[in-house]
Amino acid sequence: MSSSYYEFRIAGIVPREALLDFEELTASVEPVQTLLHGSLPDQAALRSLLARLEIFGARIVGIRVVPQRAPAADNGTAAG
Repeated sequence: MSSSYYEFRIAGIVPREALLDFEELTASVEPVQTLLHGSLPDQAALRSLLARLEIFGARIVGIRVVPQRAPAADNGTAAG
């Protein structure tokens, strides 16, 4: 079973110390929200992550499954 890519919108800014607990995800701070996103292997991992967010008192304002993108093709040029 392949993993699913999720996006979590959380009201307010999640403290940096709390984000350390979610190192498997990417975090970005947007105006008045924190966006966590990344792949989770299964529903058990999703439930675990939601439980951890609850421990931190996070108020989730949205969750969506994001369609996985195909890896970018290497056109032989170096970035930078």
